[in-house]
Formats: sequence, C-alpha cells, structure tokens
Amino acid sequence: MEVSVIGNPQAKKIFRSELACRELGFRFGSQVISGESRNKVSFLTHHQSSKWKQIFGLRCSPRSSVKCEAIVSDHVPFLKPTPNARSLESVKLFVGLPLDTVSDCNNVNHMKAITAGLKALKLLGVEGVELPVFWGVVEKETAGKYDWSGYLAVAEIVKKVGLKLHASLSFHGSKDPEIGLPDWVAKIGEAEPGMYFTDRYGKQYKDCLSFGVDDVPVLDGKTPMEVYKGFCESFKSAFSDYMGNTITGITLGMGPDGELRYPSHQHETTLSGAGEFQCYDKHMLSALKQYAESTGNPLWGLGGPHDAPAYDQQPHSSYFFSDGGSWESQYGDFFLTWYSSLLTSHADRVLSVASSAFSGTGVSLCGKLPLLHQWNKLRSQPSELTAGFYSSNGHDRYEAIAEIFAKNSCRMIIPGMDLSDEHQSPASLSSPESLLAHIKTSCKKQGVVVSGQNSSASVPGGFERIVENLKDASVGIDLFTYQRMGALFFSPEHFHAFTVFVRNMNQVELSSYDQAVEDEAQTVSIGSGTGAPSLQIA
Repeated sequence: MEVSVIGNPQAKKIFRSELACRELGFRFGSQVISGESRNKVSFLTHHQSSKWKQIFGLRCSPRSSVKCEAIVSDHVPFLKPTPNARSLESVKLFVGLPLDTVSDCNNVNHMKAITAGLKALKLLGVEGVELPVFWGVVEKETAGKYDWSGYLAVAEIVKKVGLKLHASLSFHGSKDPEIGLPDWVAKIGEAEPGMYFTDRYGKQYKDCLSFGVDDVPVLDGKTPMEVYKGFCESFKSAFSDYMGNTITGITLGMGPDGELRYPSHQHETTLSGAGEFQCYDKHMLSALKQYAESTGNPLWGLGGPHDAPAYDQQPHSSYFFSDGGSWESQYGDFFLTWYSSLLTSHADRVLSVASSAFSGTGVSLCGKLPLLHQWNKLRSQPSELTAGFYSSNGHDRYEAIAEIFAKNSCRMIIPGMDLSDEHQSPASLSSPESLLAHIKTSCKKQGVVVSGQNSSASVPGGFERIVENLKDASVGIDLFTYQRMGALFFSPEHFHAFTVFVRNMNQVELSSYDQAVEDEAQTVSIGSGTGAPSLQIA
C-alpha cells in the first residue's frame, strides 16, 4: 500500500501537521484498539480514523494507492506565541515510545506501525524519541549475557527516519506491560528475599532491588552496582555506531518506574494515603541498626515508625505526620535523616557508574525525580517523606540530590509539568506548582540543567501548563519529553491538541525536506511485508 501526498499551496501553514495525520490514518486489520492502552503499541480504529477526516480535513480516493489532499480546516487553530515571553524555538521536543516497543521476548512490536509513527513525528517537527530499555529484556536469562537485537532494530529505524534517540536504561520491572526483572535475578530473589524492598507487613516490592543491597554481592557474587556497570558498558559497546549522533541522551533508572524514590505506594488501593516506609528488608534493617548504635540510640534501630498510617489511610489519621507528631521529634529526625540518606547515596552510586561508563561518548546523562505533590500543603509533606525526600526541620533533600546530580554532570528530569494547582482536589492538599518551583530552584542553585516531562495521564489544560513552564526564564529548560506514544496519543482529539502544542512551541516553519515533499508530491510507502500485521487505511 502507498500513501501519496499532494501539495496544496493553500495549506502551507498546516502542511506538516496534516501530513503527520495522514501518516496515522491506519489500523491493524480489523482489530479494534482500545484508547486506554496509552503505554502499548497500538494505533487508530476505523471510527477514530474517520474522525481524523472531520477534524483535519483530509480527502482520500478509495483506491489501493490512496491519494490524500490537505484541505484548510477551521477546526485547527494556530496559537500565536505569547508576547514578551521566553522563545521556545530552542526547546528540543521528544516523544516517548511505548513501553512495550520491544517485547519481553526481544521482538519489536509492530515495527511497520512504529516506523510510520516515527515518520509522522519527524514531519511534525519533533526532535526525537525516548526508548525504554529494560534490564529484564536484555539480560534476561543469564548474568552477563546481553541481547540488544530488538533495541538495535529500533535505533536503526530512528536513525533512518532522521530523529534523535534518548535511551532510558530501566533497572526496574513494569506491570503494564508486564516486564519483570531478569529471570536469573528473580531466581536469586526466591532464595534471597531480603534483596527486595519490604513494608512492615512483610510484603515485597519485586520490580526493583532495595537500596540496602547496592554494595552487597547478592547477584551471583556481584553487587547490583557492578551488574549495572556491566550493563552500561555493554550498551555503550553495542550502540557505539549511534552514540553521540543518533543517541544524544541516556537516562539511568534509579528506582520504581525509573524514578529516584522508594516504592512507598507499592500496594496501594487508592491514592488517598501518603504511602508507607519501605525499610523492612533485612539489609535495610541491618543498616538502620548500625546507624542507631552509632548515634547512641540502639533502641531506635529496631524498626521503622510504629505510629505511621497505612497505605490507604490519610496522613492525619495517626500521630506520626500530625502537627507536633513524631516526624518533628528527635526520633523522627533520626529516622527520616537515615531513610533519606540512603536515597541520596543510591543516586550518587548509580550516577557515578553511568558517568564513568559513558564518559567521552558525547551523550548527556539524566536521572528522573518524581513530583510527589499530594499532601504537599501539609507541614509534614508525608508523601515526600515516605518516598525518601526529607525536606523538613531545616533539611532540604532536593538540594542535596541536586548537588549529587551536579557532581556527576547529570541533567535532572522533572515530570508533572502539565499539572496545575487549580485542577487538584482540595481534599488532597496538593500543590504541584509550588513543589515544581522548589525543585527547579534547587537545581538552579546547584547549576543542574532541568529537562521536563508531562504526567502519565492526560489532564485538563495540560498543554497550556507545559508551555508556561517551558517559557519560565528563571530555569531554561531546553528539552521536553512528551509521554507517551500509543492509542491515546494518536487519537484524533489528542493528536490535534498535540499538533497545536508543537505549533505553539514555534516549530511551524517548513523545513527544506518538508518543502521538497510538498513540491514534488513525494510518496511515503508504508506497505506491509510478510509475517507482520497489515496496515490499512481506515
């Protein structure tokens, strides 16, 4: 099947987005793809594709070789840049690829669909894409045996399309899609359960390793840091032809979902609570005992706080997080200082490994922090405390972490730049805007470059809020990654809004490549080959 693009002089300003939409007007056979699968490889259904024609004004001939003509539509507004604001022309825009772009069997899911989507992003003016690279896929069966084939195939596609690639090295597992830690690690974990984070009920979080084993040889005689270093060195070798040209950035996973934090909501039923402390595996308890003895308070090292609320309980339901509660006591300062210090030390170890492994490759190194804005208006800021960020009683963990990032010459990725206070539930006492401002200020003090991301779910006014954050002249954000490609991303309503967002970032000029496409009616072939699902114009 071929899709031919016919130039239209009336459509100069909308050519790039119209062509991108045309690239996406297909589906997999007759399969209906749910729009809820935002993290998985899937594209448009017949109904969705028909709606594209209504929104973007496409005219197609019903033949096997389909010709589409751009028609000026009043439904696609052009937002003008805000006067007297920081220009966004220098901001590089990336889009995250689906989490299951490469399956747990190391195969590229729907390669032809991914390729067509990449071409659409290129024509729209996107700089590049972010690719999740899972430890459990590459080093799946045996320690030290790496299979990069699936990810190398994606890197080659990205290179051919002309996009840049940012690789996220993920030393954690995923529930959706279901990708666990390497099989050989899971097998060790059956005999050594103490290597996983554990809560006070004895429940384990098995999607990443406890910070308490960073320097403990629990993995066939090696420490996790030594294993991570081997993984990074193998990546550098396997992708040497792409480093510094196609691959321009690497993010190091530092905890659950790749973020630097404890899995404080590991068994959540709702988000109403502040989470729980994860310090009950044997290695964490051993470290706590030693710290307590060194400070002359051995009884404080017997376990975590006994008066903290459960996962689904609100912070004020027990004494620990209340005003004047245990968190403000001498014991509270002792425990929270220790608990957060392990988080900071973990960040330093991981970033040091990466800095050493990728020195001289010409790629930027990054680490991601969470935006723990729920209950942020409470003095105790409990959601941050259970996740390891102790910013009370004169301590500012964000600035301490920013100092670690600066030491290792790493960028800091901050998500949630689409969130605003006005759209938060009053009962949650949440303030994403003030927390984001606080973290950005900490980075500025330490000279750490900030990169932005949106939250994992679409929110009201999200694109407008992203633009406001990117235009903030106090912290010059020069790279933003929009998460994440999938069915929702390519739905007509969402991709329309994304197109307007790209235009509002002052990326509306036609490149010489786009002009050649328009002038010469270049044909983009996305025909399907054998053994792959057929791509059809819907």
